[in-house]
Parts: sequence; structure tokens; C-alpha cells
Amino acid sequence: MSGKERTIEQKTSPERVSERLVADRKIRAVAQAGSYDTDNAWEGSRPLFVTFERGLQSPQIEVRAGISTERFPYEKLELWRDWDTARQEAPLALLATSRVVYDPTGFYGRIQRTLWNLKASELAAYRSDLIFQAQEMLNLAVKDHTAPGHGPQEQLLALADARDVALKLLYPALLSYLHAWPEFEIRLPHAWRAVAGLRFPKAVYRLENLYGFGGEAEARRVLLATRGLGLLEQERLARAAFQAGYYDGTVRYLRDETARIHRGDLERWAFISSARRDKLGTLLGVTRSPLGPAALDIVSELIEDVREGR
Repeated sequence: MSGKERTIEQKTSPERVSERLVADRKIRAVAQAGSYDTDNAWEGSRPLFVTFERGLQSPQIEVRAGISTERFPYEKLELWRDWDTARQEAPLALLATSRVVYDPTGFYGRIQRTLWNLKASELAAYRSDLIFQAQEMLNLAVKDHTAPGHGPQEQLLALADARDVALKLLYPALLSYLHAWPEFEIRLPHAWRAVAGLRFPKAVYRLENLYGFGGEAEARRVLLATRGLGLLEQERLARAAFQAGYYDGTVRYLRDETARIHRGDLERWAFISSARRDKLGTLLGVTRSPLGPAALDIVSELIEDVREGR
């Protein structure tokens, strides 16, 4: 490594970034999130900082030299001390599982104590909110994607929406029974098996059914399909997960990222090239996952499993 490269690395090391954030007068709280620099770290762990900053109008995500910073307006640090406000708009898992580095007002710590000490009744109300949102999104997906005359694109959009509802609403609702918060890294399937699989086998089975996991072979197939689709950053992280043995994590991540980034392709499916359709189909898992109404039916069943805690 040259002297210039060593200087750049030192300036962008997590320790230097943390020092710089704490020294910034506009920033009123700093925390570190994710598995990086913890006992659960792995080859693909990347530094992630959370900040609350004066003068910021809306949340922002910044990535520099492999270090991510999620920035929030300072006003949110005050507002999210209230549970009723926080549960409507705050990134609860991120806040609950982060490690505070700098908190002169004590507000970040107060938010965390609130999240760690919620009463059973508060968790039940939060769970009900998530289930209600899931049902509303499911109803909308059924309306949009299952009417007579719909074609392949609706089949794919239904699958993408089903996964979105299951992962972002129903899985956190399931964890609320355990007073736990979702892991948000690429190895997520391995985390939900470890945390919820034995307690809620039906719900976890349906969640996995939506993704069509296939171990190492399927992970290898989806990695190869990323070529030429503008998924360079996603492919890099997914390959690190693959090399670490998180095969289903690789698949889950690339399925969700493909649906997010290439939703426009799904909406105009009939007008894209057959080669592009083949790659996207592999990434989405069209030969392994339920499509259209079948995917939405799984979400309906998953809602009942989460509601009953099974």
C-alpha cells in the first residue's frame, strides 16, 4: 500500500469517521449499528453510523469508502422519545440495536430505554398496527395485480409486493412477541431462523416459501444473473455473503434488491429483451417461488399465523 493510500485509509477508518462525527457541532448524537466491530461480525460486515444533526431537513443515507451513515434531523431525536410517535415513523430496529457513541442530551439513550422496556400491552398495540398495515397493503396488491386480464408482469409484481409486506411488516410483528428487533443485514434468513424459527415454525415456513431458497446452487445462479443489470454494489456484497456461507442470505438480498431497483422492468415486462427477462427471472426466482395470487395467498396465511403467534 502506498503512502497516499495509507493516508486515505486512515482518514476514512471507522475510528476517524466516528471522531469526526462527534466533533461536528451540528451533530447531537452518534451511534454505531450493524454487526461490524461486534462478536457477530463477519467478512461482509460494514461500518454503519447513525447520527442526528441540526439543520437537516429530511433523513439521508451517505456512503463513503464503504462506511455508511444514516443521518436524521435533530428534531427527530426529541420527537422519538415518545413511543406513540416513534412507532409510527422511526426506524425502530436500527435505534434499538445500535451502540451509542455520543449522546450529550441523553435523548438517544432515552429512546433506547423506551424500546427495551416496552410493556406487553404496548407491544401488542404495535403488533396490531403492523398487521393492519399488512392487511391494507395485501388488499391493495390483490386489487392491483389479480384482476382479469392481467399478465406476467402482474404475477411478478404480486410476488415482489408479497415479499415486501412479509419482510417489512409481518416479520417485525412476529418478533414483537419476543420483544426482539429485526436484523437488517444480508444474512437475514439465518437470523430469523435462529430467533423465531423454533417458536413460530408456521410463520417462518411461509416467509421462506416466498423466497424459494435453494442453498448454494441457487445462490450461485442468482449471482451469475446480476451481470449487466447495474447491480455491481449489490453483487459485491452478495458475493461476500456467498463466500462466508450465507447462501440463503445472498438469495434473499438479491431477490429484494432486484425487485426494488428494477421495478420499472417488471412493470413493462413484455417490452424488455428476452435475455433481460431471463436474468431478472432468475434473480426473482420465478421457477422456485409462488407467483401472483399464490404469493398473495401466502401473505394472507402469514397474517393469520402472526396474529395467532404460531
